[in-house]
Amino acid sequence: MASLPSPWLLPLVLAVSVATLLHALAAGAGGDPTAGFEKVELADGDFVVQSPYNVPERQRFRYRDGVRTFWVYKDDKPFNTATHTNPRSEVKIRGHDYSSGVWQFEGYGYVPSGTSGVSVMQIHNQEGAPHSTVLMLHVYDGVLRFYSGAAVEPGIYDRWFRLNVVHDVAASTVAVYVDGQERFRTRVIPSDSYYFKFGVYMQHHDQSACMESRWTNVTLYTKH
Repeated sequence: MASLPSPWLLPLVLAVSVATLLHALAAGAGGDPTAGFEKVELADGDFVVQSPYNVPERQRFRYRDGVRTFWVYKDDKPFNTATHTNPRSEVKIRGHDYSSGVWQFEGYGYVPSGTSGVSVMQIHNQEGAPHSTVLMLHVYDGVLRFYSGAAVEPGIYDRWFRLNVVHDVAASTVAVYVDGQERFRTRVIPSDSYYFKFGVYMQHHDQSACMESRWTNVTLYTKH
């Protein structure tokens, strides 16, 4: 497995290349999963970072030129002293919990080669629910998967991809689109309310020593 480059050594031209790639992805052969949805306005304060409690946030998260970069090491601490969960550096989108309607997460993601055994995006249930999530997208050896099961997208490494995740609360379904194409759909166990997360959250097998993902243009949409 290739070693993971240091996340703080990204070229300064990243913002330009990201803009070019986003334009190409949006104009690709796939459809537009956001058609018919209303955009949700997000403020900077809605993006709440959770990172290992024993190191400064800047050592596991960077926001520069519109790109949020997250990384953790497999021996990192949890995000607070009250939990025994695995290491994470991720954003919880605050203030936009939902319990009805159809909601959609959209973001442009990038996973460097070498990252494995990690969740990069979640639909999380309300705290205290019997099941913590209804969807987690994991990366194992370059494959994006629904949890550690069904393959959603192969060859995810070292490229920007457009990710859209649609959650129909009444139907209890989630659908995952990559670059405008539907790649996966399933029924899920319902809960009382939900919220979105993205970044890196270490899982329980096949972890790399360092896990990283980068995200830009993260947006929420809804329709009722």
